[in-house]
Amino acid sequence: MRLDKYLKVSRLIKRRTVANEACDGERIEVNGKAAKAAYEVKIGDVIEIKMGSKPLRIRVTSIAEVIRKEDAATLFEVID
Repeated sequence: MRLDKYLKVSRLIKRRTVANEACDGERIEVNGKAAKAAYEVKIGDVIEIKMGSKPLRIRVTSIAEVIRKEDAATLFEVID
């Protein structure tokens, strides 16, 4: 699954266009490297989102094309 779509489906970023712009602005890193929106997310990837006052680091635990809002948090785990 594309990185921008994963960020939207997991509800980490509300809109896919915003996720795409964040990737273009190099505010999203995957495994320590700046990532493009087309990056294929894999289970175990560490994603760092540098938006807002404090960066958010998460580890991908599962991937789903469609998921309910209540279950979106099961797609990732927060690291420190």
